[in-house]
Amino acid sequence: MSFIMKLQWFFKQRWPHYTIAISLMIIMNIMTVAPPKIIGNVIDQIRIGTLTASSLNLTVLFLLGLAVFVYTIFFSWLNLLFGSSILLEKQLRSRLLKHLVRMSPSFFQRNRTGELMALATNDITAISNTAGYGVLTLVSTIVGTSIVLVAMIMFVDIRLMLASLLPLPILVYAVNKIGKKMRRHFLAAQESFGHMNDHALESISGLRVLRAYVQEKKDIEAFDNVTLSVMHKNLRVAFINSLFQPVISTIVGLSYAIGIGYGSYLVFHNQISLGQLFTFNIYLGLLIWPMISFGEFINILQRGNASLDRIEHILVQQPEVQDGEQLIPVSQPTSIEMKKLSFRYPGTTTDSLQDISFRIHQGDTLGIVGRTGSGKSTLLKQLLRQYPIETDKLRISDIPIEQISLNQVLQWTGYVPQEHLLLSKTILENIKIGKPNATIDEIKQVVEAACFTMDIEQMKLGWDTLIGESGVMLSGGQKQRTAIARALLVDPEILILDDVLSAVDAKTESRIIRNIRQLRRGKTTLIATHRLSAVSHATWIIVLEQGQIVEEGTHEQLLLLDGWYKEQYNHQQLEAAILNEGKEPTND
Repeated sequence: MSFIMKLQWFFKQRWPHYTIAISLMIIMNIMTVAPPKIIGNVIDQIRIGTLTASSLNLTVLFLLGLAVFVYTIFFSWLNLLFGSSILLEKQLRSRLLKHLVRMSPSFFQRNRTGELMALATNDITAISNTAGYGVLTLVSTIVGTSIVLVAMIMFVDIRLMLASLLPLPILVYAVNKIGKKMRRHFLAAQESFGHMNDHALESISGLRVLRAYVQEKKDIEAFDNVTLSVMHKNLRVAFINSLFQPVISTIVGLSYAIGIGYGSYLVFHNQISLGQLFTFNIYLGLLIWPMISFGEFINILQRGNASLDRIEHILVQQPEVQDGEQLIPVSQPTSIEMKKLSFRYPGTTTDSLQDISFRIHQGDTLGIVGRTGSGKSTLLKQLLRQYPIETDKLRISDIPIEQISLNQVLQWTGYVPQEHLLLSKTILENIKIGKPNATIDEIKQVVEAACFTMDIEQMKLGWDTLIGESGVMLSGGQKQRTAIARALLVDPEILILDDVLSAVDAKTESRIIRNIRQLRRGKTTLIATHRLSAVSHATWIIVLEQGQIVEEGTHEQLLLLDGWYKEQYNHQQLEAAILNEGKEPTND
């Protein structure tokens, strides 16, 4: 019942299909009790010598017609029932993915990728089986058993029926005990499958590192241990599953023994006819499938319930950042302001940002610099609303960001992170992700701005070059420029560049920055970088140290402060001069 309650949204949606399918199954079960009675009558007619050729022909034709009719009904309910279960599988996968894309980063810290993959594959398949094959076995158990029992009472003898069903309570008890064990071990097997997925993903994504440190053999051994655990747990599930059939077969055998023994006694004492005993044995055979169905139903229900609980555990988790109750419409992000904003990652005990304050206007460029780990990326992520922050500490257009639609903020924002997510598609498809209907001229413009045109022209297939998973076919600089071109194509109101020029040389960086400035006149840009030349043009620059602003101002103002910024700038200029001298041709 709990399974039905949890999926009531689906059963309400598909109730006409399930009603028709179950009705047809009932009709089919009613039809199946007719042939045993007819065959029993024929046997009695043979015994007393009243069977004629014409009546036998009519009986055979009737049975053939009944078989065709039952086949048609069987085909119809099978399509309705399993068509609905396949639809449930599709809707659950869509619902799960829709839920996952809404979740914040902390959710994926709590839930492993391999576990989520197991939910989207094995668990949803188990739920689908319960909504299809599970319904079939349930109806077969209830309806099939009821109809056959009524037929036994009407056409044979109630005493014989009751005697044959004496072992039934043993069946109920045994199947219930086995079903509970099945649920427990199936959950353990599903969890181990998630661990195996995690290991496989890490091994594939980190293959270069494994090879670089010659750790392939150890990783294979570790994976063998994981798969061995999965195998043992699934073998345990298979072992428990294999107990259903012997238990059912043993009890059915007992029922047969009682039926034949007691039935023969009743025939000898002329209380039932030989044809009735034959009919009863066929009915008893018809009870085999409902009994098997009962075991199968418990088995499938336990698996489906376990998987549905795992899915529900994920679906009930809500994103930590959601739209507020009273949203204020804002047409343009005319300003961005932080007012003593402090931030701490969930699960940590120290602040990553402390009392951050600045204000920029539309069209400005904000440069964010500082040592590694100073909080540059963390500051930028506040605009992406990935984590909850203090109320009224971050404002856009003088409106607290909590009172602006989350979707609106994300539509304004273009983000190029340090780790670029590139899909296993062509270069053109990766660039067009944010704007699928972009024209070739628009794409050429942003590719030129990212200084990527020459690289593409040197590739054999040009735009149509497949870059492999995570852009494995591209160099670090090419990945960065692909991501920059993708963000520029969307032309967002707010562009966030998080150390995206670290893999290109200083000359290329200078050209890209110059192109970005030309393309984004009148729009806001935030740049976090280690290379200070990338932000020397910025309207305002802040220097972070352990999550706090220690210096701020324009490039010229910061050079006058004789602080970290000036020291780092002079160091980088000297380094660049030495490198340029080393590239000059010699006459030796």
